Amino acid sequence: MSLLTDKLGSVYAAARDEIKTLVKEHGDKVVSQVTLAQAYGGMRGVKSLVCDTSEVPPDKGLIIRGIELKELTGKLPEEIYWLLLCGELPNAAELAELQQELRARSAVPEYVWSVMSAMPADSHPMAMFNTAILIMQKESVFARRYNEGMTKDEYWKATLDDALNIVAKLPNIAAGIYRMRFNKGPRIEAAAGADWGQGYVQMLGLGDPNGEFTKLMQLYLVLHSDHESGNVSAFSAATVNSALSDLYYSLSAGLNGLAGPLHGLANQECLKWVLETHEMFGHVPTNKELEEFAWKTLESGKVVPGYGHAVLRITDPRFDAFLAFGKQYCADDPIFQIVSNVFDTVPEVLKQVQKIKDPWPNVDAGSGALLYHYGLTEFDYYTVLFSVSRALGITSQAVVNRAMAYPITRPKSLPTGAFKKAVTA
Repeated sequence: MSLLTDKLGSVYAAARDEIKTLVKEHGDKVVSQVTLAQAYGGMRGVKSLVCDTSEVPPDKGLIIRGIELKELTGKLPEEIYWLLLCGELPNAAELAELQQELRARSAVPEYVWSVMSAMPADSHPMAMFNTAILIMQKESVFARRYNEGMTKDEYWKATLDDALNIVAKLPNIAAGIYRMRFNKGPRIEAAAGADWGQGYVQMLGLGDPNGEFTKLMQLYLVLHSDHESGNVSAFSAATVNSALSDLYYSLSAGLNGLAGPLHGLANQECLKWVLETHEMFGHVPTNKELEEFAWKTLESGKVVPGYGHAVLRITDPRFDAFLAFGKQYCADDPIFQIVSNVFDTVPEVLKQVQKIKDPWPNVDAGSGALLYHYGLTEFDYYTVLFSVSRALGITSQAVVNRAMAYPITRPKSLPTGAFKKAVTA
């Protein structure tokens, strides 16, 4: 870990100095105002968080450390992790060291599997996954070193140790849970030298004769890695971690938020709708048929799953990446064809609905169909896959936040009566 820690030591020292100067010279400047509607609308649009790893401009989509997503879709997840942590992509030696470090830390304690085996057979895969992370808290380097009295300038190094230990194990844990929960047989070990995404595919045991599933997995893990710090999973994890709870506590907390139907469960809802559409028509519907069906869906008070986004006002570039992958590797798949046809049709319908601000697809509109194509058909598992990827962003944000010595998160709340008095005075 010498290349990584040496680089981060210099990067973070310079960043801390920059932030101190910024706050000293401009600390009294107003950067956001809050309306009553925002206070009651989940704080949407309120600029009150700092996220140094990524940003999501409404007109561009995900940008990681200043690099637009379209320039990163051919990278490995490990390269993205280095980018999230360091602010730049790794060279060949740095990537090789990080990959070796992750392989060396990947062994999962046996007590994790004992606990998984003791859980009810019909436990939700996300409950199993988050439980596995939480019960490993006894392994936390940060917790041990904090109790030993480490200084504040060492917090980020201990957090980095925890981050690497956790991230290294997540594909093994996730794949083991998949095989256990869905009766796929004994656990499988990844081949020596496999990269992070490749090893995950091997351990799932679904087969990948032409290497396409590995390419999809690597792309999936990149696309879902980070998305600012205001989404439910990242914000929840960062809030818990700001109390100096270690990453085992905070990552588990954040991923519990990812399990919600308004966050990480969305892709399975989208795929369910696509499959139901295929079953209803009995074939791949034409654009005209989809247009009529979209209007009927809206008129019945329902929504078209996967369309619209809280922040974006363009087609999610993550959807673009999945669509391009599908057109290259599984263009003949009828389920993917429906996803593609819906994209050609539905936005024009939604544009005619005045209250809809964003008629474009988000990442969830396409990801499930691709997973389904390669044999990963268990819907309840999809959020576990999302979690493996999102852990890259959550853990890197935690390392940065501890390096910058950001304080505990503690926004001010008011009762409705106080808000009412303030706006009616």
